[in-house]
Amino acid sequence: MEKIHYEVSGIINSDRKTKIKNSLDKIGGVQKVEVDVARGTVDVNFNTPATSEVIEQSIEKQGCIILN
Repeated sequence: MEKIHYEVSGIINSDRKTKIKNSLDKIGGVQKVEVDVARGTVDVNFNTPATSEVIEQSIEKQGCIILN
């Protein structure tokens, strides 16, 4: 299992947090998602077929910008 950590701009409230989490949960291979509004971070544990590129696209589709 891989784990990836993102610093994200645009997690402005619990509604956005829920949208990000739900979007990531739909990706095959994603095992665990943690979104922290206060710190502006997203942590994802995943296996194949999920990839970091697909995860990043999913976060960005929710109106957020990945900073790292």
